[in-house]
Parts: sequence; C-alpha cells; structure tokens
Amino acid sequence: MTGTSSPLTRAIGLPHATALVVGTIIGASIFVQPSEISARVPSVGGVLLVWAVAGALTLIGALVCAELASAFPKTGGVYVYLREAFGPAIGFLWGWAMFWVMHSGIIAAIAVVFARYAGFFVPLSPGQSKGLAIGVILLLSAINLVGVRQGSRLQTAFTAGKLLAVFAIVAAGVLFGGRVEQHFVSPAVGSSVQLSDFLSGLLAGLFAFGGWHMVTYTSEETVAPTSTIPRSLAIGTLLVTAIYLAMNAVYMYVLPLDRMAASTRVAADFAQALSGVDAGGAISAVVLFSTFGALAGIVLAGPRVYLAMARDGLLFRWIGAVHPTFRTPHRAIILQAVWASILVATGSFRTLFTRVAYTEWIFFGVLAIGLLVLRKKGTTAGRTWSLAAAPFLCSIFAIAAFAVSINEIVAHPVETLTGLILVLAGIPLYYFAKRT
Repeated sequence: MTGTSSPLTRAIGLPHATALVVGTIIGASIFVQPSEISARVPSVGGVLLVWAVAGALTLIGALVCAELASAFPKTGGVYVYLREAFGPAIGFLWGWAMFWVMHSGIIAAIAVVFARYAGFFVPLSPGQSKGLAIGVILLLSAINLVGVRQGSRLQTAFTAGKLLAVFAIVAAGVLFGGRVEQHFVSPAVGSSVQLSDFLSGLLAGLFAFGGWHMVTYTSEETVAPTSTIPRSLAIGTLLVTAIYLAMNAVYMYVLPLDRMAASTRVAADFAQALSGVDAGGAISAVVLFSTFGALAGIVLAGPRVYLAMARDGLLFRWIGAVHPTFRTPHRAIILQAVWASILVATGSFRTLFTRVAYTEWIFFGVLAIGLLVLRKKGTTAGRTWSLAAAPFLCSIFAIAAFAVSINEIVAHPVETLTGLILVLAGIPLYYFAKRT
C-alpha cells in the first residue's frame, strides 16, 4: 500500500496514555542522574531544589502541550504545534533532529543500557551486547508494527511493574533506612554553588524527565484526545515528579552526599547500604525492566511524527503509508528501527546524541513562545483546555529552557556548536526539497 487512506486505530485510553507519559520518562536515568546532580550541587537542599525545579518546568511544558493538544488533536504532536506556530520549516527541523539524532539516538542509548545490564546475568562480548540491543529494538518495533493496541498494552504493563519496583525502593528506604547511623549527610567541606553549576544540574534533571511530550505524537490513535492527552500529561508529570523527589530523598537519607556523587550505580549502592550485601543483581533486574518499558513507549511514539511529516510532503509520501491490516505507520516504524540499529552497531549515537540532546530544550522554549503566538492569531480558539497564566508561565519556561541550553553551549562549546550546526543543516535541505 502506498497511500495514507487507511485510518489509524483509536485504542489509547487515559490509563494507556498516562502510562505512556510515566513509562517514557522513567527509564534508566533515575538510577544514574542523581549522582550527576549531587556532584554539581553538593547539598541536600540544593539537590532536592534541582529536582523540584526540573519537575516544575516539566509540568509547565506538559501543560503547554496539553493546551496545544486540545487545539490540534493531530498525529505528530510537537511537530504539528511548531508547524502551526512558525511554519513548516521549523516543524521540519524538529522532525529532522528527531529522526537523525534525538529520538533515534535515545532509542539506541536505552537499548545499549538494557544490554549492559543484561550482561550482569549473562556475560556478553561487545558484539553480543550490540546484537542484544539491536534485537530489543527490532522486537519492540515488530510489536508496535502489528498494532498500537498491542504496543500500548505492553508499555502499560511494564509501566505498572516499574512503578511497583520504584515504590519498593522508596518503602525500603523508609522502613530500613534507620539502620544507617547518619542521615542526609552533606560533604564535610561545603562549597558554594555557582549559577552555571545549578543550570548544569538542572539540565541533568530535565534529561531524567525527558519523554513527557511523546504522548502528543499519538493523538489520532487516542480516544477523545482533546481531553485524554491533557489529563494524561498533567497526571503523569505530577506522578513522576513525586516519585523522583521521593527516590532522591531516600537516596540521601541512606547515602552520604559525597558517596552519592561518586557513585556510578546509586540505586545499587543504596540497596547495599541497607542490606549490607551486594544488591547489584536486584537493581540490575529493576533497571532492565524499567529500560525495556521506556523503550517500548519511545519506539511507539516516534514514527507518528514521520507519518505526519510525510502527509505534509516534508518526507517521501510512501513513508506515510498506514498498514491496511494493522492500521499502523509500518514503513515509518521500520525506518526508525533500521536507523536506530545502525546507530547501535556503529556506536555513533554517543557522539551524535550528546552533542544534540540539549537542543531539544531550545525547541521546547520555542514551543512555549509558539503557544502565545497561536493564541494571538486566534488559531487555538477551538481548544477544550487552557493553560492558566499562560503569558507568565510560558515566559518563565522559555527563559529557563534557553538558559540551560546557553549554559551548555558555554560549558562545552565545541561539542554543542557542532551539534547545533548538524540540526541547522536541515534548513537548506528543507528549502532545497521544497524547490525540487
């Protein structure tokens, strides 16, 4: 089939949409990023403040998307909103960066993390580890290809399982943390925290919250999207923020902050401090479960953007085909799987993703401004949900998004500017394609 006449199937209800928000956010980062943040902001209060601010910014971004989703319930989400606000060129840039780096790169990165933790139970050579990572990508792509209902149910099941595991970690800290002699121990020699350090820590926190926007990609496969997506965004981001604050609180309740900052597997060190034995196996199992669930949601979401772009003529039309039986964007799913697998096989995702990941927040800042632009144009008049105090909240969000991005450029000019050039290279390609 070469057209796009077959309709997509509306099979994602509120529980599945909320699970998609929570499941794509909670991956491997919460088991790693606390060390990154505590190293940059070496105080208990400072660490909790970073996580709280990251959660608040994520919530504002989610509510911005909620209003836009209620006004434009179309497949493609953020791509559609940027296109409506600023024209197809900006929408194309988002999709360009998504496919080549941001989305495919995070799929490759999470698949590699999954394979590394699987190596805790079954020793794997580097080649075997890459093979397992690629196998997981292909497996989840195949499940999502045969139906959005199957993909969303799988993602929901794994989200429920990872939530139980996270609650168990928090409960263990509360019930057994008293065995540790001292709690919330800051470094003996305190050091002042510079604004650049706080912004670097904040970017690390925002990375751990990444993926909240992906539920908007599936609007045309969501039941009552104008109400379901806004509600799922609000519920999901609030739930994850509470979970992240609770997990970091129990981490710091049990582990001294300097040990937490030096840790490469903070959850395992936390469990060992409680039990007195190496808990690497138990935590590795939790990370495996969590990363698989996150990967399921991310694999599901991305192809919907490429489908929307193909419909608009910004990609080859045949990419926008919907399978006549499964009612899924099967060619976009296959292309994403192939490119993410190539990134795993070559290892190039590390360089690409680390250079370009921060640019996602430039787009988010632009998106918040876009909401105000669309309101002024009156093109969101049909929305069923509105962000209160939108001018104030959008301004705060955009300033914060640009601040963390600029701070990253100043801290790592060569890597970040190279990545920015890679993203901006999509502009001449867009106009060339438009002319031809």
